[in-house]
Amino acid sequence: MISFEIPEKIKNQLTMTEMVAKQVMRPYSRHYDEHEHDRPKEFIEMMWPIMKQQNKAQVDRWKANGSASKKEGPNTAILGLILNIEMLSYGDAGQYLCIPTGGLGGAAVEAVGTTEQKIRFMSRFAEGDKPAWGAMAITEPDAGSDNSSMRTTAVLDAETNEWILNGEKIFITSGALALQESNDFCVVWATVDPAAGRKGIKSFVVEANTPGVSVSPGLDKLGIRASDTVVLSFQDARIPYDNLLGSAEVKEADTSKGFQGAMKTFDASRPAVAASAVGIARAALEFTKETLAAEGIAVDYTKPRHQLTAVERDLLEMEALWKTAWLLTLKATEAIMHGRGNRLEASMAKAHAGTAVTRITQKAVELLGPLGYSRETLAEKWMRDAKINDIYEGTRQINLLIVARAILGYSRRELK
Repeated sequence: MISFEIPEKIKNQLTMTEMVAKQVMRPYSRHYDEHEHDRPKEFIEMMWPIMKQQNKAQVDRWKANGSASKKEGPNTAILGLILNIEMLSYGDAGQYLCIPTGGLGGAAVEAVGTTEQKIRFMSRFAEGDKPAWGAMAITEPDAGSDNSSMRTTAVLDAETNEWILNGEKIFITSGALALQESNDFCVVWATVDPAAGRKGIKSFVVEANTPGVSVSPGLDKLGIRASDTVVLSFQDARIPYDNLLGSAEVKEADTSKGFQGAMKTFDASRPAVAASAVGIARAALEFTKETLAAEGIAVDYTKPRHQLTAVERDLLEMEALWKTAWLLTLKATEAIMHGRGNRLEASMAKAHAGTAVTRITQKAVELLGPLGYSRETLAEKWMRDAKINDIYEGTRQINLLIVARAILGYSRRELK
């Protein structure tokens, strides 16, 4: 029998997270949307002790066991993470992305780094009084979905035993927070051999205040405007040799520490993106139903579909999209919890959730009419916030390709 019962410990966490979402985040959603480059300082300071405690527990496990995977039974902490991401995004997706944490950079270190590297780099998120952030830089102006075409290079200087990075990365979440406003790092993906394609791609930890690294002013965006998003440029930036994640032997035949390492990072992060999309969708759906109900318009679930009004049918379709997206997200999460590969499930959840939240928020604005289109409510903001979930962490088209290849048994070369 399938059980959807949430562990009591996680239920208690969600109760607190819901209070934060409704009382701390939601009241300031409009402010941070209109003042894009402000930082939600009170929210960040409140979240830092919580995140620090969680990260310390993870680092302590690495120190004790060498790998957190030695823990017996399902890793319920993953479920708690996904459920809390959904709830925080229900509060405000942009503010959620400002939480002090290792973020995608931390996910890359966990997916690709050695145990020693995990402890060395992730310990900074488990100690100290000041909030800390991590970021990941993979997208380039000429290498978006096709990351194998990236042009950022890493060349080894044998005399100084350093890597020299040159190139540019765009749309980097928390890039300024990680490299300017704290003493943390960004994981940068670069090629050590452009002629080798994917096999030449490696990841490097670039720490804050590294000479040769420049951070642009924050980008102006359609949605998630509270989130810090920047362009990073590297001009002869020198990186310590040991900051190459994984094996130091860059010519190894096993590419698990290179491009496939990046893909493993996405396998872990895509369910989180899907959860964020579900949170935004739930906020829009709940508000729409409550507003319409106040006007006497509510779905009569006892009637067959053909006897419902057009608005009622729209609401039912919105609910179906939301629930299926959430179930797919939980399925992808369950695989991680039990230590199984989840590439297919992660891409299915990400692709469907991105589509679902886009359609749900657009329909919410449509059903609410002028009220939804105005800035009097958050409906139009949720519609703008929603769209990024259809784009980052692999576009919908890319994730559908991954799903098709997995189901049909085709290689990348056979199905493009």
